[in-house]
Amino acid sequence: MHPLAPFSINLLLTRLPAPPCHLLAIGAGFEASSSLLDRQGYRVRYISSVAQQSTTDPAQSTDSGTFIHSHAGGNFAAPAERFDGLLVAQPVEPLIIFNLAIDYLSLAGDLVIIDQFVHMYDAPSSNHFPVLKEIIALAERCGFELLECIDVPREHALAVEKTSDDLDLLLDPPTSVKAPTYSFHENHRSGIFALLHFRKKMLPKWRIRILEKAQIDDMRSLFRKTFHHDMSRAFWEWKYDDSSARAVGIWEGHQLIAHYGGMGRRILYFGQPQTAVQIGDVMVDSSKRGVLTKKGPIFLMMATFLERYIGYGKPYFIGYGFPNDRHMKLAELLGLYADVGYMVECSWSPHSRLPLWSTRLRLIQKTPTDAEKKAIDSCWQRMAADLQGAIIGIRDWRYLEHRYLNHPAHDYQFLIMKNRLSSKVRGIFVLRLVPEGCELVDCVAALSDIPLLITHARRLAGMQGAARLFCRITANFAHLFKVAGGIQHPINIRIPTNIWSNGPSAAVIKDHWWLMSGDMDFR
Repeated sequence: MHPLAPFSINLLLTRLPAPPCHLLAIGAGFEASSSLLDRQGYRVRYISSVAQQSTTDPAQSTDSGTFIHSHAGGNFAAPAERFDGLLVAQPVEPLIIFNLAIDYLSLAGDLVIIDQFVHMYDAPSSNHFPVLKEIIALAERCGFELLECIDVPREHALAVEKTSDDLDLLLDPPTSVKAPTYSFHENHRSGIFALLHFRKKMLPKWRIRILEKAQIDDMRSLFRKTFHHDMSRAFWEWKYDDSSARAVGIWEGHQLIAHYGGMGRRILYFGQPQTAVQIGDVMVDSSKRGVLTKKGPIFLMMATFLERYIGYGKPYFIGYGFPNDRHMKLAELLGLYADVGYMVECSWSPHSRLPLWSTRLRLIQKTPTDAEKKAIDSCWQRMAADLQGAIIGIRDWRYLEHRYLNHPAHDYQFLIMKNRLSSKVRGIFVLRLVPEGCELVDCVAALSDIPLLITHARRLAGMQGAARLFCRITANFAHLFKVAGGIQHPINIRIPTNIWSNGPSAAVIKDHWWLMSGDMDFR
């Protein structure tokens, strides 16, 4: 991070409480201006989010304060004291910034953020600059009011190379700085620089935080109270201990009262690679569920997750999940979700136990051969080619191994279907024996081979004494399974999409998802 330019330093100085007061500054951009702030009479502590390898203590004393080096995006080990102002000039997760401000900023203290933002994303973008209106909304949820939002011209935002001599020119800063007009000229590649000036109004009743690994036991306790069974630590790690996963929680005091999790997924979106997130483990303490307004914990949690993570310019392009009708209606009422599909169940009676003459099966219990891994990926490529007009989670070997062979709780039968004579792999399907019968959890094959996979699955269901074979599939693709006979049943599972933050419209997504039981984290 470059040091701040004199223009930006002037903006800060005219918005800070009068010295002497105690400031906390986050960002390497402040290091070059530290002597100036000291000479103005401020007592400043510094946190740098630039990780530096050092054999000495990471908290390194300087003449102008203490620098605490920490990785960007992580939790900062801020001093246990109160500050009159908090200054941020480093790309840091906003939830971390606002929670630091709640913990370390005095009531009526000033929070000033200089960073790159966008006014709105109206198309896909590889950048992830925060959206201004969403940051302001998050600030309000955390107990802060916006005093100013100032456009900082790019050429004045950062100093490419400034020395202490240059900064000495600012020892007598003007009492006021004429700020540019509030109008943003931006593009999605570079965003805009802006100064946001907030004031701490109140301590919020409910705290919105990113769920950290240290809080697993809090989450598991809430899970037990909500769903009346345990989630093992290994199961949590399988779902969330990955860089593609996200989770936010709501705390009341020291108690976690709500949780909203997301598991990242690589998808093909009408044939193009994209990212998605499966929403799961949506939980609210039973004593707080009655607060269903836009001031309640359910809305605060869901809206914050959608704003931070889903849509154009966010880590996940789209989201999906499997709520029941009641939960779906609540999210629609709050303006968060739109309905883009639903699941149905297809079921068949067991089939003849006689082997099929043209194809045979191989059960994968550990690791297939390298040739079989390549063949599995080829099956996925054939399926993907047939579903260019759909939205589907990628089902290559990498995904299938993690999802089924490495699952910490469930046992699956992972089967490869091959031609009997040529040994060409035709498809993959996954079965699981459950009290309701034998479930066809997933399949990967050319769409024309699905009836043959079902025939094999019906045969295996009979061999294992199951009363029936069944599968769950999005209704828009149920016809591919009905051709193999069987009966279709409605089930109480909807498919939502995010409409709170800007992203692909519900009309474009509606009835295009390919989702099966294997796409659910709980099957």
